[in-house]
Amino acid sequence: MLVLQISEQGARVRTWAHERLHDLVFWTDVIQVGKTVAAAVVAWILAADVFGLPQPFLAPWAALLVVHATVYRTFSRGAQQVAATVIGVVFAWGTGNLLGLDPVALAVMLLGAMTIGHIAFLREESSTIAATALIVLTTGYSDQDTLLIMRLIDTAIGVAVGLAINVVVWPPFRDRAAARAIDAIDDEIGVLLRDMATAMRNDPDDEEIQSWVERTEDADNDIDHAGALARQARESGRLNPRRRAGDVRKEGEFGDVIHRLEQSVADIRSMARTLEHSVVNVLEWDVDFRRTWIDLLEETGLAIVQADSARLQHARGRLRRLADDLSTEDLPGHHWPEYGALIANLRNIINSMDVVADQNPITPSRANGPPAFRG
Repeated sequence: MLVLQISEQGARVRTWAHERLHDLVFWTDVIQVGKTVAAAVVAWILAADVFGLPQPFLAPWAALLVVHATVYRTFSRGAQQVAATVIGVVFAWGTGNLLGLDPVALAVMLLGAMTIGHIAFLREESSTIAATALIVLTTGYSDQDTLLIMRLIDTAIGVAVGLAINVVVWPPFRDRAAARAIDAIDDEIGVLLRDMATAMRNDPDDEEIQSWVERTEDADNDIDHAGALARQARESGRLNPRRRAGDVRKEGEFGDVIHRLEQSVADIRSMARTLEHSVVNVLEWDVDFRRTWIDLLEETGLAIVQADSARLQHARGRLRRLADDLSTEDLPGHHWPEYGALIANLRNIINSMDVVADQNPITPSRANGPPAFRG
């Protein structure tokens, strides 16, 4: 048994290692970490060994602050962080010369730094101002202007090194991470629909239906994360010198797919609420409607998981015929709100996910073409 467990664990490790070795997103993150470390080390070497600056801790500090996940953010956020660092250095220098180093001076300096940090341009960097001022003041200050100049030179070295390394050394794109996140969500939707169909055949209780609602909320969070990655992907093409930058910058590369996923999740939640109403009020469904609709729910889920656009189109046709058949039957009036809502929800899901399935798996832009989707 122990040998079998060790073998299974080894197989999982090998699978994980194989996936990581062929995972471009993973290697992009690894390269980014390496660039950040390299920027800090190079900045320290330049400040300490080449320029001979005393206590050159601000050089690697500034380099760490400047290296971001995208080139555009390196410039935009880097400018804010550089300004915050410079202000922090000036605050520490002024506080040390005017008040010295004691609890009162520390409180006054931090209060001023945090107050300055509420300026719109620096709002996201208020803690950077305070932290830089705190480090500079507590590690030593002087009434000589030369120390202020050396601190600013430290900062300039770190900024220059961080900018150069992030722009010149494999400036990152983030479209693959966005594509992977989006691809995972449609499978999540398909599995949820299949689980709902399976449970509906066994009369689910209120607690189980509530779990479906919670899963849609989790899916919403995943969609928000994918949307943030998509925005970062577009941002990664700005100011990026690599050839593919123009394609990555295209607006709406992932936007339509994300919107359709949002619509589908909203309809699933609405569907769950309708089913919950039926369970709570102990509504007896029409046998033919129940069987056909559950079959269509399961077929839709399978088609989404398999990214089968043709199968979704077939489900759409069956759903249309179901609505036509019901319209000619003399059904109790209190059933129609439920039937109509469930049919409309499922139709909306099929319409939204048909396009997503047709473009699945979503892929980043080709090197010499428009945003591409593999079928």
